[in-house]
This record gives sequence, structure tokens and C-alpha cells, in this order.
Amino acid sequence: MADGPPHPAAPHAHTAYASNATPGAPAHPAAADPHPPAPSAHTAPAGDAASADRSAPSPGAPAQAGAAPTGARGAPVQGQPAASAAPPAGVRLDRRAPAEGAGGGDDYPLQAPDPRVAAEPAAVCVACRAGRVDDDGYCENCGHAQPRERDHMEQECGPVAAVSDRGLRHHRNEDAFAVGTTALLDGSPVSVAVVCDGVSSATRPDEASLAASRAANASLLDALPRGTHPQQAMHEAILAASEAVNALAGEQPAKADEHAPQQNAPACTIVGAVVTAGLLVVGWVGDSRAYWIPVDRSPAVRLTEDDSWAAQMVAAGLMGEAEAYADHRAHAITGWLGADAYELEPHTAAFKPDRPGVVVVCTDGLWNYAESADEMAEAVPADAAARPLHAARVLVGHALDGGGHDNVTVALVPFPAVPQGAGSA
Repeated sequence: MADGPPHPAAPHAHTAYASNATPGAPAHPAAADPHPPAPSAHTAPAGDAASADRSAPSPGAPAQAGAAPTGARGAPVQGQPAASAAPPAGVRLDRRAPAEGAGGGDDYPLQAPDPRVAAEPAAVCVACRAGRVDDDGYCENCGHAQPRERDHMEQECGPVAAVSDRGLRHHRNEDAFAVGTTALLDGSPVSVAVVCDGVSSATRPDEASLAASRAANASLLDALPRGTHPQQAMHEAILAASEAVNALAGEQPAKADEHAPQQNAPACTIVGAVVTAGLLVVGWVGDSRAYWIPVDRSPAVRLTEDDSWAAQMVAAGLMGEAEAYADHRAHAITGWLGADAYELEPHTAAFKPDRPGVVVVCTDGLWNYAESADEMAEAVPADAAARPLHAARVLVGHALDGGGHDNVTVALVPFPAVPQGAGSA
């Protein structure tokens, strides 16, 4: 995730957001259930205490069908003794129900179970595989924190792919991405990728990155089909992302104001790429980066310049690059999206590569382990243009193998996204 600032604290378009987890990912904590749970299997029928005694197994006897102890919403729980029958609240057991046709009676029948509740599976702990997961995301049995939806995300949209991971040191993932495809006015295809990194010293950085990536992506997919030049569309997309993050400052939860009234407004960095058959456009604010990796790996180029303390020192000639980035202040950013940003200055640049390749769009959680263009080119698999999702996974693995000290997010956009000669912007 980005370090804190140095001060105190369209219908034919296809898009995919980072909030959708990969199928097959570990189960996540279920949201609070608006319906009460159905009565468990060992509840005694109304007005029949004797039947409850007969249904309870004798000591040491195996549990009978229908009398097994249950966990949340009737899910069997292994290794626990059968619970004794207990009268549910509101049910009288001092009298039997009147005989059929006799009429009257003082007993109160149980309400039928809500089929919607019974059909919903209980969230089970990924660690002990037995305990129920509470609403806060912790196992009630072993106390293990459950994976969040954004801990690991993967998306593939046409020729574009992205992967994001929480890393090995942080308790949550504050990165976000959005990828999509659409068409220009002439019908030629265009690919879009946006990556954002929440500023860790700000409040709700995960919300900031998610809001920014979605807003920028939506803006690009709306503007490009209407004929807006890709570089202008990128500029407008960054402004739209900034507005989305600024809006979060006005939605600050009351409890956050009470406990931390001096915290900074939500903030994040942003970097994006637009790729057509003949043009590559990048835009950014902060220290997330974009790299151009040609198919022959020569020369690989970093396409962005960081808004950071280290970059300022190098640009001013006060320090060499190696010395500046080794300093503990290196990652203090001087540009970001957020209500407390000094002045928003979106950076955009356009390129016309003369050969196929891939654009790597990433947060510092990746480039910290492959900082130079040559190092990044070495880490990118040779078949990245043909298998972008696989290549994105490899790059995230490279960062995790290096230590995974930060959240890691990377999007890969092949250039050209379609065979040569299919059109250009």
C-alpha cells in the first residue's frame, strides 16, 4: 500500500471489478442474517415433554437420525455430545394438546421454519473446519480470522487480466483494480486497466482505492466509445476517480469521528492504461507505476514518474536514484487522490510502440521487488501477451516470494490487444 503523505496525517462495454473474487476461493464470512434461525433438530414438540425424553439418546448410545447435535442452522457438528432437549421459549409443556376435534387447549404451536433460512449454508471456519464464523469474521470455535473477499482477487476480461493479493504482512488488502474492454467509434477494440493503492495513513484506504478504480474505469468505458481521444479520456477518468474519493470524506462514519477526529481523509494513488491497436496511453497520480515490456524485452521502459519524496530528490539532483530509494522517506508520496490533496495534477502520456508487447500496471507492492524496467522485464513471463492471467499470477508470486511486505496488485494489458491492422485510435 502507498505510504502516507509527508504532512500529518457504456452498454457495449465489458468490465470486471476487483470486488469479485475468483471462483473456488475460500469461503468468506456471511453477512448478518435478517431471519431468525430455524428451531434445531432436538427441540421438543409443543405440549409433549415425554416425547422429548424418548428422543434423547441414553448415555453412551449413538445418536439417532434426527437427533444429532447441530451447529448453525442445523449443520452437523462432529465431536460434540448431543444436547439435551430444552423447551423453546413461548411453548408450554405442562399440558398435552387436546385430542383431535376436542377444540381449545392452552398450548402454543411452534412457528414453521422459514425455508429461506434453512436453505442458507452456515459459514464454516477455513482453519478448524468445524466452528461457525461470526458476523465479525472470526471463528467461534478457534478464533481464526477468516479470509476477506479482497484478500486475493483475479479477473480476466478479454485480453486483459489482473491479480491482487493481500500479501504476507498486512491484515487487509487496500489495493483495488478494474479492467474492461470496449470499442472506439470506428469499431476497433480498446482495452482498459486501472490499479489503485490505498494510502495506509488515511482512513478507509480500502474504500478509497475501490471507489477510485471503479469510477475511473466507468469514465473510460463511457468516454472512449463516444470518440473522446484516449489521452483526454484518461485525464477525465482520473478527475472522476478523484471526485469519487473526495465524496467518501463526507461519508465518514460517526464512530470514526468520535475515536479518531484528526485522521486524514480517505486517499489512494491511481495508475491506468488504455491500449488500442496502435496507441498506448497511461495516466497516474502517486507512486503506482506502468511499464512497457516489448515481446523481445529490448528495450523495456518505465512509463510513469513517481509522485514521491525519492523522485523529487532525484529530479532536483540532490540524490542519486539508488540513494534516494534506499532512504526511509522514499515512499512518502507527494501526489494522491483525496479531499486533503494539495493540488490534483493528473499525469498522462501517449506512446506508439513499434512492436507487440505487454503493459504492466502495478502498485509498489510489486515494483518494490522489480524496480527497474529491466528487472520487471526479467520477472514477466515470456508468454505474458498470450497468457496475461498466468503472467499476472507469476508476478504476484514473485512479490510474495520476495517477502510480500505490502499488498500486491498487477494488471497486464497486451499490446496490440488484437492482431495488427485491425484499426487504431
